[in-house]
Amino acid sequence: MTSPDTLDAASHRLTGSSKLLDFESSRGTVSRGVRRGRPALYTSYAADQALLNSPAKRWWTLGLVVLAVAAPFLVAADLTYLLTLAVVYAIGGIGLNLLTGYAGQVSLGHAFFLGLGAYTAAVLGGAPGTTTWGLQLDLAIVLPAAAIIPGLIGLVVAPLATRVRGLYLAVLTLGLLILGEHLFKILIPITGGQGVGRGVAERTLFGVDLTATYAIGPLIIPPAVSLYLLSFVILVLTGVAARNLARGRNGRAFAAVRDRDIAAEIMGVNLLRTKTLAFTLSSAYAGVAGALFSILIGRIAPEQWNLFLSIDFLAVIVIGGIASISGTIIGACFVVLTPRLLEELTHVVPWISVSGGGVLNVFQLQTIVFGILIILFITLEPRGLYGLWIRVRNYFKAWPFSY
Repeated sequence: MTSPDTLDAASHRLTGSSKLLDFESSRGTVSRGVRRGRPALYTSYAADQALLNSPAKRWWTLGLVVLAVAAPFLVAADLTYLLTLAVVYAIGGIGLNLLTGYAGQVSLGHAFFLGLGAYTAAVLGGAPGTTTWGLQLDLAIVLPAAAIIPGLIGLVVAPLATRVRGLYLAVLTLGLLILGEHLFKILIPITGGQGVGRGVAERTLFGVDLTATYAIGPLIIPPAVSLYLLSFVILVLTGVAARNLARGRNGRAFAAVRDRDIAAEIMGVNLLRTKTLAFTLSSAYAGVAGALFSILIGRIAPEQWNLFLSIDFLAVIVIGGIASISGTIIGACFVVLTPRLLEELTHVVPWISVSGGGVLNVFQLQTIVFGILIILFITLEPRGLYGLWIRVRNYFKAWPFSY
């Protein structure tokens, strides 16, 4: 009688497999000697799709996180404000990229959900005024609520948005933005009314006053740095969550709907569920960004949540990189820090002014630069600045070969 070991050996010979080469059972790991000189050698899909799937990515990520944490302690207060604004733009940009970049649903109403998050935070965490409501709750309650309320509104709006696509969807979300801007102007107990505005949520997190200055040994943490660190932690959490979503089943469904929605439906992708999930998540991300944005600027008015703010976030994902979390962060830094760089040019170039004394002011030049870059990236490099980085990285990885 043939022994089980003999049958197993015969089965391995027939199937062409071997216990020595059974990489899947070892979770995609191979010996260090085999991997030496080949950091991109993967033996399972899980290892290939990991967040940090190479030593270079792990070291670069660690270095960038350390630099980001140390940055507010090394720069002036005005630059700390801009860095915090860039982090807030990155959070909102990730939400828009999930909807537009990954799921292919064009939206011009992102500013509406930013406003919803800002006013949710202001009502729950702000002090009551003569005409406005305020509950003075802790940010530990306010920030999750600022994500939940816009997310629920996005959940309600999503079934309407899923009926149309392309230009019609852009017009629908634009109409939502116009409606929201009108509601913000007339809901005085919530928003303070047109031209007046209201205060924002108080900076208290788990009972700790973030408006005070703290000392940890020789390290001094002023209020601006505290808000930056809070925003940065939220960016890391939301960025990792979005990246995990994008590389999973829902992310593949987003990509299928974006590329060919009819073909995706034929293959079994539920269009209503997929688009609704994209709208809900995008709205929740925008709500958190709006809450942090309101706390950063100190006072909010209904006129702030307009089409120009939505276009700013579109510029973030187009310039940074469509369907890329890293590109969104790069685009946010570019959009926020470029005006400051252009202001520095006013000291060198005589025909550029800050207010309007020259041929162009900084705002006009910024609009021209962003418009030109959006046109160039859409036509020449759809993946934006992140795509340029990928090209440079691949060139040096393949050098001296051309492939």
